[in-house]
Amino acid sequence: MTTFAILAYDGIEPIDIGATFGVLSMARRVAQSLSFFVVAPEKGAVVMANDLVLQAPFGVAEAPTADVTMVLGGPGWEAASRDPRILDHLQAIAPDQVLASVCTGGMILAAAGLLAGHRATTKDQILPGETRPLDLLGQNPGVDATSARIVDEGRIVTGGGVSLGIDMTLYLLGRFEGQTVRDETARVLEYGHSYRVNAERLGDLIAK
Repeated sequence: MTTFAILAYDGIEPIDIGATFGVLSMARRVAQSLSFFVVAPEKGAVVMANDLVLQAPFGVAEAPTADVTMVLGGPGWEAASRDPRILDHLQAIAPDQVLASVCTGGMILAAAGLLAGHRATTKDQILPGETRPLDLLGQNPGVDATSARIVDEGRIVTGGGVSLGIDMTLYLLGRFEGQTVRDETARVLEYGHSYRVNAERLGDLIAK
């Protein structure tokens, strides 16, 4: 049985919840022993981008034990990267959990000092006038910023921008629950063809 924690904070993108919690919700129909929960700096309301509200049942101080913690992305990542509650929590669980990031969640792992000595990726595509997060990631000492869909460094797994959270969650399901659970979840999501196409592009999908 694998337990996933999804780390949310004010300013996450709603699509990141769909790409993680939503995919895991479907996966539990395939593997009923799977468990997952949302954790935030404090228990209660998390105001996502564009004011959609998420209720986090746990704050980091009382978060249950998990096997994997997935750090979400969104325009709130800069404030989250300065939040000692988040950084201290990630540093505390790093020895015992796999840490995975979706989109600009990788910037928070970098701020916690957990990407030094690793290759990592984050959001690449931007709107005119924006600063590319992948370039910012490379400015962190010791971080080898890599353009890829997913970079697997063992205990650290980072993913590219926004919708790649679906690929990331499916990838982690395959790693922890096996290929059958991964593929059946993708099929039930009617994402099976897209995931197979992506997975065939191994050099682009997963940098190991």
